Amino acid sequence: MKKIAEIRELNVAEIKEKAAGLRKDLAKEKAVIASGTRPENPGKIRSIRRDIARMLTILKEKETEKEKTGGKVKEVEK
Repeated sequence: MKKIAEIRELNVAEIKEKAAGLRKDLAKEKAVIASGTRPENPGKIRSIRRDIARMLTILKEKETEKEKTGGKVKEVEK
């Protein structure tokens, strides 16, 4: 599970890449269930879905921030 602070440190392209990877993992987990077998970790689907939602929320925040600042995204200091 990714923490929100870790996701916010990533740039937009990295977040999209990670979300795409999580979507693939989610598809694999759903395929296991669809095949009729029991998943190793039933809670994994829920956590993957929530991680994807967190990433999409942060992407939306960055887009609205970009619109408010006139195209400039404020960089976060580490």
